[in-house]
This record gives sequence, C-alpha cells and structure tokens, in this order.
Amino acid sequence: MPTIIDATDVRKRFGRHEVLRGATLSIPRGAIVGLVGTNGAGKSTLIKCLLGLLRPDTGRVQLFGEDSWTLSAESKGRLGYVPQTVQLYPWMKIDQVVRYVAAFYPHWDGAWSNELLDRWQLPRDHRVGPLSPGQMQKLGLVLALGHRPELLILDEPVAALDPLARREFLRAMMEVTNDTQHTVLFSTHITSDLERVASHVALLQDGRIALFDELDAVKDRVKRLRIRAAEALPANFTVRGALRVKVEGANALAAVADLDDRLVHELTETWHADVSIEDLNLEDIFLELHHVEQ
Repeated sequence: MPTIIDATDVRKRFGRHEVLRGATLSIPRGAIVGLVGTNGAGKSTLIKCLLGLLRPDTGRVQLFGEDSWTLSAESKGRLGYVPQTVQLYPWMKIDQVVRYVAAFYPHWDGAWSNELLDRWQLPRDHRVGPLSPGQMQKLGLVLALGHRPELLILDEPVAALDPLARREFLRAMMEVTNDTQHTVLFSTHITSDLERVASHVALLQDGRIALFDELDAVKDRVKRLRIRAAEALPANFTVRGALRVKVEGANALAAVADLDDRLVHELTETWHADVSIEDLNLEDIFLELHHVEQ
C-alpha cells in the first residue's frame, strides 16, 4: 500500500515548551487511524504540522508524497479537515456556506452533502452565528465530507456531539471510507468510538509516537495478569516486561506488553501462583500505557 501520510522526526516548540519531540508516523492508504494521547500531548499540533498549518522546527512531513508546507492545490483538493473548533462566517446561512465551500471543489457531491444536512437536521435557511457548538461541528463535518476526500483528518470530531449524533457521524465516515482508497486520521479521547471504526491506533506520548499498530494487534499485545500466590508477595515484587504492577498481600495485578508463555510459567513456578490472563479494552490499555491507577 502506498504511504499517504509520512512524518519523520517532527519537532515543534512554542517558546521554551517543546510539544513534539521527534514524532514519526507513516500511514498507508486505506487505514483508519485513531490518534490518542492525554490532554496537552500535542495531538492538535501534530495534526496542524501534517496539514501544513504549522511549520515544524525540524523533521519532514509529506502528504500524497508532497511536502505539507508547500502542498499543491490539487493535493489540497483531495483533503478534508475538521478542526476542534469550527469557525465560519456567522452572517451566512447554512446553504450559503455549503455552496460557498462546494465552489472550491470540482468533484463536490451535492446529493451526498444534502443527505448529510438532512441526516443531522441542519436547517438550510438558518444562519451560522446562532448555531450550537454541536450543530457547528456537524456543519464542519458536512463541509469536510462533501467532496468525498481521499484523506480525511479530524481533530476531536465528535467532542461536541451527543451520542446519537456521534453514531450518525461514525456511520457517515464509514460510508465515505468503505474501501481501500480512502484514509482517515482522527484524534479522539472516546476510545469506544475508536474501537468501533479504527483499523489502527497511534499513541502520542511525551511528544513522540510511542505506539502505532493495527488495533487488533494492540489489543492482542497488552494483557493483564491476575496473580494469586501461595504466600504474601514482597513489596518490591516485579514482573518482567510489566507496564505496571499492583500488589496486595498474596495477590497482584500486572499489565504486560508482549506477553509470552515463559513469563506465565516463571510466575507460576517461582511464586507457586495461579496466574490468569485477562483481555483489555482499548481504554484499559490506554490507561496502562500511561501508568494510570484504575
């Protein structure tokens, strides 16, 4: 598969604060990538660098094989983008905004954008100014999806949407990208949405991409071990390769990356323990990777 997004050793500093510290990310055509990270991790900064809205201090960023900072008009026409906060001309009516944006795209799908307006109950004769944050987000999504972009980049696209609207958006996104020719990168803190639609997950941590893999591979990779030993475990009890270990008497919980059968055997034999393996959902994995108490 050809690479659609290619970022290498991207660094970006604001004053004394270095937000991106060598972020590297390569996304193939057809992938639906969920970008996760704690608040302030730099997700929005990375997205703006990818789009050419911010210039990296060092490193290389390419979209469609072109430098993002000097992206051609043709390549920009293959992009769709929704920022965290959608800003539009407040005096214009919804249908005027749609027609205005559509004029920039020779392949705008009017029937599709009208369907989305109806689906998300956006009255065409209403002015943009009084719209609620959720309605503004929906309108931003219509404008991003209307030309059925090859690459769709979304920064917290459903943050202002209610659960029903979120589900409708995810359905629309899947309709647009239901083939191997469309690519999506979206940042989110709602891991249940990510699990519903993403093929890959990228974790931004300490200014770097700490993890990028297929979603199923990530879920297979991180497991929780529940250890029940014959006697009380020492306070300094450790587990090889553990992300985090919590000990209470003879019981311990350990989150482990890249679990193998040898480790389970070692724990069983060394501590005369019963060891069970538990699957984790993506939210649990995210918390474990950030060493957050649950």
